[in-house]
Amino acid sequence: MFIGVDVGGTNTDAVLMDGNQLAGAAKVPTTADVTSGIVGAVTELLGQNPAGQIDAVMVGTTHFTNALLERRELSPTAVLRLCLPATQLLPPLVDWPEELRQAIGGQTYMVGGGNEFDGREISALDREGMREATRDMVRRGFRAVAVCGVFSPVDPRHENEAAAIIQEEVPDLRVFLSHENGRMGLLERENAAALNACLGDVARRTVQGISEALKQLGIDAPLFMSQNDGTLMDTDFAARFPVLTISSGPTNSMRGAAWLSGITDGIVVDVGGTSTDVGALVKGFPRESAVAVHLAGVRTNFRIPDVVSIALGGGTLVTPEPWRIGPESVGYRLTEEALVFGGETLTTTDLAVAGGRAEVGDRNLVNELDRSLVERAVAEIRDRVETAVDRVKLSGEDVPVVLVGGGSILLGNAIAGASRVLRPEHAGVANAIGAAIAQVGGQMERVYSLETGGRAEAIADCSAGAAQRAVAAGADPATAEVVEVEEVPLTYVPSNATLVRVRAVGNLALKLPAT
Repeated sequence: MFIGVDVGGTNTDAVLMDGNQLAGAAKVPTTADVTSGIVGAVTELLGQNPAGQIDAVMVGTTHFTNALLERRELSPTAVLRLCLPATQLLPPLVDWPEELRQAIGGQTYMVGGGNEFDGREISALDREGMREATRDMVRRGFRAVAVCGVFSPVDPRHENEAAAIIQEEVPDLRVFLSHENGRMGLLERENAAALNACLGDVARRTVQGISEALKQLGIDAPLFMSQNDGTLMDTDFAARFPVLTISSGPTNSMRGAAWLSGITDGIVVDVGGTSTDVGALVKGFPRESAVAVHLAGVRTNFRIPDVVSIALGGGTLVTPEPWRIGPESVGYRLTEEALVFGGETLTTTDLAVAGGRAEVGDRNLVNELDRSLVERAVAEIRDRVETAVDRVKLSGEDVPVVLVGGGSILLGNAIAGASRVLRPEHAGVANAIGAAIAQVGGQMERVYSLETGGRAEAIADCSAGAAQRAVAAGADPATAEVVEVEEVPLTYVPSNATLVRVRAVGNLALKLPAT
């Protein structure tokens, strides 16, 4: 039996899965410290549904996103680029918001090294420069360093050697390499590595805190964290790559929506308490963004779902004069502040109840709302969602639309651009279901010169790397398989160069407690 947990801005949901059957579900308000909300949801779940042996717990959490947005508990992190004499015009952290840059220390270094697109060295690795930079990091009190070599996904040897030198000089300094979690694009990959590095302390505390809390509840089972591509990673992998959990919430909802509805290609509209996320399903997985993504004001290019988010949810504030819906939300205080729960704040949930779309709280408390106000709000909510659906679609054809999330009560059963609108049973906990049913995944991206090796050889090499990363994240080697291969010929680059991107997934490799 599996427990799936997903933390949203308003509610924390938990489900108990017995094989492919949903055995129980719980929903509690998200707490400020997040972890106690997870414990509360699991406690309520087990209180309602006493279970036998729990085989694994899967958690999708906002711990790491919150740490970046709030600039708190971030590890002092240096950024070391292997590049000279190239790339000096745009130094590391050049595009970071000043507040976030200062929060991690803002110290950068550039030394000789790096490669051309075809693997040729820009210059030999400056080993002495590396050692001097490392000693300076120690003097300045840094606990982590992000290392980024130019075109390191093509040939990671300079980054790997740099890591060895740093560890030789200072064994306690944690090293994060850009080729392990970023894609092509120097600044974006470097930024992703730096964000990953500064989340190291938060990751260890989060994983340890959740693990200890589960043990106190009597759950002695492996813990897995949700990744933002719809797959899982074990706790060791999560401690190394916490940045891969960011945006896992919308991804979990989309995977859960596919499982509940049977729709593998379509649009998912996930309406929570604070926001609405709209994304496309392709073969049962979220379509990934093909462009750079800004995270906490930083441009990155690591994998992330292609999702349109709008400030609209069940807790969104409504102001009659002057007319406005959002972007503010009461969030997890909905059951305290909304009119239908005896509060004094007009929210979209109040309007949904007044309009006959939902039965929550006390309807008598909103019977006196002006009918024209209700109708105007309902029309605007529908228009915003329909616009978001249009932004996600790749063609003008109507496609299936699946509504999930507790806030989906705001919407009716007719959406422009939808061939049909589905509201699957248990849609309110689709996010937790998505976490519970996920497999373990890994991705790899490299540029290959087809003049030195054929296309089949390039795909085979990249596929082996993706499968290896899936296994490293916790997949059973016997079940790891390639599910997606993407090739992009680099037309204006010599040597018949091609970018190959491969994704592999596999079932959990569970190490169950002895009985």
